[in-house]
Amino acid sequence: MIIQDTYKFSNGVAIPRLGLGTWMIEDDKVADAVKSAVALGYRHIDTAQAYGNERGVGDGIRNSGIAREELFVTTKLDAGIKSYEEAKEAIDGSLENLGLDVIDLMIIHSPQPWDKFGSDDRFFEGNLAAWKALEEACEAGKLRAIGVSNFQKQDVDNLIENARIKPMSNQILAHISNTPFELIEHCKGADMVVEAYSPMGHGEILDNEKIKEIASRYDVSVPQLSIRYLLQLGLLPLPKTANPDHMQNNADVGFEISESDMEALRTIEPIKDYGEASDFPVYAKPQ
Repeated sequence: MIIQDTYKFSNGVAIPRLGLGTWMIEDDKVADAVKSAVALGYRHIDTAQAYGNERGVGDGIRNSGIAREELFVTTKLDAGIKSYEEAKEAIDGSLENLGLDVIDLMIIHSPQPWDKFGSDDRFFEGNLAAWKALEEACEAGKLRAIGVSNFQKQDVDNLIENARIKPMSNQILAHISNTPFELIEHCKGADMVVEAYSPMGHGEILDNEKIKEIASRYDVSVPQLSIRYLLQLGLLPLPKTANPDHMQNNADVGFEISESDMEALRTIEPIKDYGEASDFPVYAKPQ
């Protein structure tokens, strides 16, 4: 099953190639979503301090009926934390909220606080300070792997050139019509796994006629085509849903997109407006 196939980080830790995203799933509902996903075969669950649902995710993990060591849990250090002491405290806070002894992957949610996202200040020193806390937690066995999210080339290079442990992953906005190929290749060249959030462009690509036309050739849905596209690029998609039917559909991606159709998908006209999601920094500003 693709949801249980894995990539490997530079330190040898395996991460399932497809995960369940939990953004915007409320804390009192996310445990049921996690349990449904695990029952369908998912083994990779992604949350964040900023989502406000770590407690519920942890509850779902503990009550999933699957041994903890068979599941992979990611959380993210709040984007506003840019100091060593705050990061150290927040790491322990996530362990407590999740109710877990070990987090499989913890990543810095953004190189900049959300209210500074897209600004000229890249917070290089603050990211190194937060990264030091992640390094120490990794070496102490609290975290199995560490990485980043929304980091651009200069942000990634800041860690590669100055940190003791190199970043193992970068979780970025990537989908059909918005695939940052240069950044992806730069991260892969640095031996990083590249994860793709919002694989359906926060829903904005679902009605694209060209994408629907290509999906129909394979008798699959647009979400399935979107996820398969990312997998064939060597990325790790993180579709977000609390609906078990959608979870099943998202995991049924064992087909192969032809190279000619992949090329057509690579060159789909970019989204200019993410609708209501444009209020969120990652969708509102060019990166």
